[in-house]
Amino acid sequence: MDCLPGAFDTESYEKKIEALLNEIDEVNATGKYKPDWESLSSHPVPEWYKNSRFGIFIHWGAYSVSAYVNEWYPRMMYYKGNPVYRHHVRKYGREFPYRKFIDSFTAPEFDADKWLETIAAAGAQFVMPVAEHHDGYKLYDSDLSRWTTVKQAMRRDVLGELKASAEKHGIVFTTSSHRAEHFWFMNGAQTLGYRTEANDSRYSDFYGPMATVEKRNGLYAMLRGERGIIPTEEWLKDWLAHSAELVKKYRPKALYFDWWVWIPEFRPYMKKFLAYYYNLAEVWGEQVAVEYKSDALMYGAGIYDRERGQLSGFSPSVWQSDTATAKNAWCHCTTNRYKTAAEIAAVMADVISKNGVFVLNIGPYADGRLHEKDVEILSSLGKWTKQNAAALFSSSPYKLFGEGRRHKAESFGDSLKYTSRDIRYTYKPCHVYAFVLKPHSKGIYKLKSLRADRDEFGFVIKGVSANGQPLKWRQTSKALIIEKPGTADTMPVVFDIEID
Repeated sequence: MDCLPGAFDTESYEKKIEALLNEIDEVNATGKYKPDWESLSSHPVPEWYKNSRFGIFIHWGAYSVSAYVNEWYPRMMYYKGNPVYRHHVRKYGREFPYRKFIDSFTAPEFDADKWLETIAAAGAQFVMPVAEHHDGYKLYDSDLSRWTTVKQAMRRDVLGELKASAEKHGIVFTTSSHRAEHFWFMNGAQTLGYRTEANDSRYSDFYGPMATVEKRNGLYAMLRGERGIIPTEEWLKDWLAHSAELVKKYRPKALYFDWWVWIPEFRPYMKKFLAYYYNLAEVWGEQVAVEYKSDALMYGAGIYDRERGQLSGFSPSVWQSDTATAKNAWCHCTTNRYKTAAEIAAVMADVISKNGVFVLNIGPYADGRLHEKDVEILSSLGKWTKQNAAALFSSSPYKLFGEGRRHKAESFGDSLKYTSRDIRYTYKPCHVYAFVLKPHSKGIYKLKSLRADRDEFGFVIKGVSANGQPLKWRQTSKALIIEKPGTADTMPVVFDIEID
């Protein structure tokens, strides 16, 4: 099958873009929110989001077919000197274009209900499937592209099916767009040294502008990424229109943007998008949010996100940390190295104790099945979150986030090895919850922050329990000492400390 569904109609495309841009201006002219930071920063954080604390990210696309190294396969396959390029030439041949992976992305085993049943059982409060990744292939029905799962080999509206199933299972539906990065993502084909399909004008609407400032090909040029590249006005309008169409058609309660929208040239277009989305939500009667990295948004205009990272202490404003079950990739790859459920639960507790929302990514097989390791991890997390729901979902940060090792405030730093001295806290009236991030081999726990000290901790402790079982405890001037016999625990131990 040749996945070229007719020639690209440039004139029709431009008219659709212009119509959407006009609609954005019209909505913002009469709506509550205006495209300026003062107005946008008055938009409140949704109550549903504040109370969620745990969501599931899903990276799934044509790159799942190649299933090698990570979801940046479509970029790396056009750069010499890296394992992906060598693998691609060896397995598929250098004339095999990325577009051809779409032919195999038919997903006969995809069942949205099976996915959402597993996600709901894990205790997740919302789901965030990627609508479009850097490769420019959309998993939803778009009037602005022929490169979608609806119009190509799969012939299914993945995003629509996941939204319907999420609502059926009582899970909040959100999504993400990584279209901004498509401006340059495939640019290795510009400097490869020989022509590929990516240089063919018949496919330019799929491979994108392939903008580059590099004249060389190779590992060094690839690692430079987007540095020095400036988006054009044409692309910025394209990005704004595609983003607007996505929220208009699918009404997600949150939209996540990856990092490149922090480029200063995006700012006036981002303001227009935020106002449009927030104004539409007013009409829908919904509470929505936008998640962003770096300083892409003015503080208070959206939800700040740390990829595979944390803050060093708790934040007065709710924030987000996203990571993956795999250490090395966001999508399914045969080369993936997986974390344990205990490692993930420890990071979740750390994030929540700092007023964060924890988002965990899974990567299904290309055929639509959930990966066995993802299912295993989600199952273990489900048992743990169910046992400790009060400490996780119905609580707020305590006056101190915890004790033990302190994280640096950075992204890509979620690989700390915790010990039983690493403790995090959450709170609700009459209860302090203590998360010991790694069980103690002898079952003796010393919580120094809850020592008898009228100035720091003057509450009266009425009892201590774990999973509903009362435990022996004593409070000294040095620590609250808790005995929890047994060494079978691998997940973080959670103590419910009842206070008066």
